[in-house]
Amino acid sequence: MEKRKLGRTGLSIAPLVFGGNVFGWTADEKISFDLLDAFFDAGFNMIDTADVYSSWAPGNSGGESETIVGKWLKRSGRSRDDVVIVTKVGSDMGSGKKGLSEKWIMQAVEDSLRRLQIDTIDLYLSHWPDPETPYEETLGAYDRLRSQGKVRSIGCSNLDAAQLRAALDAARIAGLPRYDVLQPEYNLYDRSGFDGPLRNLCIAEDIDVITYYSLASGFLTGKYRSHKDLGASVRGEDIGKYLDGRGMRILGALDDVAADLTAKPAEVALAWVMARKG
Repeated sequence: MEKRKLGRTGLSIAPLVFGGNVFGWTADEKISFDLLDAFFDAGFNMIDTADVYSSWAPGNSGGESETIVGKWLKRSGRSRDDVVIVTKVGSDMGSGKKGLSEKWIMQAVEDSLRRLQIDTIDLYLSHWPDPETPYEETLGAYDRLRSQGKVRSIGCSNLDAAQLRAALDAARIAGLPRYDVLQPEYNLYDRSGFDGPLRNLCIAEDIDVITYYSLASGFLTGKYRSHKDLGASVRGEDIGKYLDGRGMRILGALDDVAADLTAKPAEVALAWVMARKG
């Protein structure tokens, strides 16, 4: 499978990213290993996780996903150069452990490296905006981590156009590394948060975009078509919002295109995201 460079990061990636928020939640360790084996055997190479995954599951406290990824990497025998690992910092881990202050980032990165059993994070993302911490402080911490070899590239998730513009300006003025990657929520249904000023800014500034919820929590697979279908999923509450007139029209269009191409609705939905400029 042909890989491409992820813009200024220099990372070489295949076109799909595996979202690791299911590890330690809906996928136990064995299933997670099987999924990762199949993903990499198919020619893909990028795993997206976060320190907070999956703290919301009963009995979890965060770090479960990173721990599983680390165990899989060690067990798999794959070369570290063949695996691109993305993780995030900033979500609430409890006991005041959250945000993008230099103090917390420097502690959180060590925790993530330990759980992942690696020396360097390929792409480190600010998970959420932190209005209490200046961009210069956050970017300064990332600059230190890059110089120490603990992080290769940096990016951000869930910033709007004004926030991303402010972060880019702060980096330029202070002579600090900028965010080269953005991770927004984006799919055939949820488009308004990215399409428009934010997408235009990413194109203008040559910022790469890796989306999350690209299948709308599974809705765009076509397996949820009524409220009765939601009972089998722990994401039922999240998916229910898509069961409106617009959602049904999108599923209808996916069904038509999938039938014409002898493909699955999920394949069409992901192809649409990948084909979008920006």
